[in-house]
Amino acid sequence: MKSALVTTQWLEQHLNDDKLIVLDASMEKVVGKSQLLYDTFSCIAGAKKLDLENELCDLTSKQTHAFPTVAQFIDIISGLGISQASQVVIYDNQGIYSSPRAWWIFKVMGFEHVYVLDGGLPRWLAEGRATASRLSDSTLADSVLGGASDLKVNVQDSWVCDSTYLLNKLSDKDISIFDARGAARFSGQAPEPREGVRSGHIPNSVNLPFSQVLDGHGLKTTAELQQIFAGLASEQDSQRIFSCGSGITACILILASVEAGYQYNVLYDGSWAQWGYDHQLPIESY
Repeated sequence: MKSALVTTQWLEQHLNDDKLIVLDASMEKVVGKSQLLYDTFSCIAGAKKLDLENELCDLTSKQTHAFPTVAQFIDIISGLGISQASQVVIYDNQGIYSSPRAWWIFKVMGFEHVYVLDGGLPRWLAEGRATASRLSDSTLADSVLGGASDLKVNVQDSWVCDSTYLLNKLSDKDISIFDARGAARFSGQAPEPREGVRSGHIPNSVNLPFSQVLDGHGLKTTAELQQIFAGLASEQDSQRIFSCGSGITACILILASVEAGYQYNVLYDGSWAQWGYDHQLPIESY
């Protein structure tokens, strides 16, 4: 199985490769963990900004952090000089937090050569590797040189689902549903951060807080991840569906599931921000 991760050592050795593009997918708002704050801005040398909060999401949707449209994706990625031939490495400034969301968007859009930097910016800085004080500018010239103006995508529609699909799968014994939120929010003991959203969880879902698949700033080993899922997933599951608060940290679990060797992973993009807000949808709490 080919890993979805690259190491800091690998990235440093390949920073000058012609086809390599490094993307910083850090988010301003961090939920579910203590946010790492920096006195001064720094980034991996040559990295470009990928804005998940304000650009690479469907701003016409009422859904929080809604998955981008194909047209949005093509427009933004072309502007970054990315083509199907590019080798894309994505990182964020929390270690592994928002970068898996960006990675999964690329995967859903049919990109093969896209990876997450294990340990992200914190590990890169701790190891004293090359940084810059500002992100690289994206220009039209990048698009022309990268050959991305005629970018083609091959959308994997079945890798993202909505509440209707999930509702119909709740009683399916061959489906495992995971929730990446913290235990207190999952159980309904802690209030939700978004106004009007009920407390609790999706019926028949299993709580796997995203912190449990992390080791420091990076992902746990393949063996550790396999053990975690072995204790929680249906032995015969034909599909795993992942949710969280608004579709960001669920992708950390998808990354972990892929690294554990499982290929049939689905993001419930609306996640609890949508499910908990819709009073017609069933919930459970402890």
